[in-house]
Formats: sequence, C-alpha cells, structure tokens
Amino acid sequence: MLDRPTSEQTQAELLRRIAAQDREALAQFYDEMAGVLFSTAVRILGDALEAEEAVQDVFVQIWNKAATFDFALGLPLHWALGITRNRCVDRLRARKRRSYLLRELAEEGMVDPVTPVAESGRALSADESAAVRSAVGGLPREQRQAIEMAFFGGMTHPEIAEALHEPLGTIKARIRRGMLKLRENLQAYL
Repeated sequence: MLDRPTSEQTQAELLRRIAAQDREALAQFYDEMAGVLFSTAVRILGDALEAEEAVQDVFVQIWNKAATFDFALGLPLHWALGITRNRCVDRLRARKRRSYLLRELAEEGMVDPVTPVAESGRALSADESAAVRSAVGGLPREQRQAIEMAFFGGMTHPEIAEALHEPLGTIKARIRRGMLKLRENLQAYL
C-alpha cells in the first residue's frame, strides 16, 4: 500500500492522464476511488441501485472534466467526493421535484402533463408533437411503458425496474431498443 502523499501524487497523475483521454488511467483511478465514492453515494441517496447510477455518472464527469482538476486547490479524493456529493444532491432534488409534480398531476387528474420540447429549448410545433406522440404510441407496449416512465415520468432505471418488477437490464434494453426505434421513426425531424 502506498503512503498517503505518494498515493495523492499518483491519483493526481492519473487525473492528468485521464485528461489526455487515457482509458487505462481511468480504470486505475476507478479501482482506487470507486469503493469510497459508492459508499458515499449510498449514504446520501439511501439506495444502492441509484448510487450505482450516480457513481457511473461521476466517472463520466471525471472523464470529461479531469483537465479542470488543480492539485493546488485540493486532493484528488476530495475533488471526486465533491463531484459525487453534487451528483447525489442533484438526484435527491430531482426525486423531490418528480414526487411533487406527480402528486400535483394526480390531484388534477391530468393524463398527459408533458409538452414535448425540442433540443433547442423551443416547444415543438403541433405537427412535431403529433409525430412524437404517434411514434411513441407505435412502440411495443413494454418499450413504450418504460420510455414513458423514464422520460415523461422522470423515473430512474432502477425505479422503473422496481415498479414493473423487472430486472434492471431488461428495463435498460427496452428503453434502448425503443429509443432506437423512435430515432428511426422521427429521422425527418432530427
């Protein structure tokens, strides 16, 4: 086992290599950090499956933002823990907003609360909205249900798996296959 200062220097070097898109460095950094980041995420979120997703998001962010790490401002562990904390807090806030929104929609009896929005942030035209609704409606029931729960209901993949009593991998595969079909069917609008 490395002594603490050497380990911190090694982690900082790994981050420099990750910034240069070195996949092996990311794997080594993951091996060193994943355990503590996962346990932190579980403590904050109270859910191991959601913590797994959060840590995956954290490592994607580390891959994309490694160049922003500055050893003069802190240790690699503290930097990674900060990213983990922020990602978990974002998930908790989203969970709270989702819960509040779903409760309000249920009280109002609204069936279709979502107005589709284009990637540019503008609301879709009536024709575009109709095309999206038609494409979603044309999906097999299992794919449509999983996509609606994820994108219109704002649920995480583990939440969907739990609600439908299905394995997480099955839910992810349904959403992926459905999204591929949607992309194919909506190609004219992309």
